[in-house]
Order: sequence, then C-alpha cells, then structure tokens
Amino acid sequence: MIRVVLPGPLRSLARIDGEVQVDVEGRATQRAILDAIESRYPMLRGTIRDYGTLKRRPFVRFYACERDLSHESPDEAVPQAVAEGKEPFLVIGAVAGG
Repeated sequence: MIRVVLPGPLRSLARIDGEVQVDVEGRATQRAILDAIESRYPMLRGTIRDYGTLKRRPFVRFYACERDLSHESPDEAVPQAVAEGKEPFLVIGAVAGG
C-alpha cells in the first residue's frame, strides 16, 4: 500500500478525510501512484495532472522523504520508504505571488 497525502481542496473534492492508500502493481513510480489515485477517485482527473499530456499541473508539487520529486521523471521509482508504505507520497499545492 502506498500512502498519499492530498491537499485539503482535493480531499474535499474527492470527499475523503486524511490519508489515501492505493495499491500499485509493479514498480512504484509517480505515474503509477497518480494513475492509481485517478482510477480510485475519478473526480481528481485533471486536477493534479493535465488531462491530455498527463504532465504535473504548474502549481502542484510532489514530495517524499523530505525530497522534492516534482521535476524528476514520472517513471522514476519513488523512494523505497514510500514504496514500502513507511513514508507518504505528498501532493502539495504550491503557493505563488508577491
């Protein structure tokens, strides 16, 4: 089980409380985790990634094990602690402005 922490607005949209747990078959990658989230919660499609390109939305960031994974390849394996369910995969809404 992969543990995922979503920002409040996405939890509200999906009508969930707290952490989400998803099963990922095979190698645990950002793409596999996001595919599992969107499959389980179809109302989140297009909120984290673009519908057509499946690229991360500009103001969304991914973190795990105190590392920013946002600019890594979506097909690169996530840290082992995330794959084992010891640490969560964090989806964070970035803040911008001045």
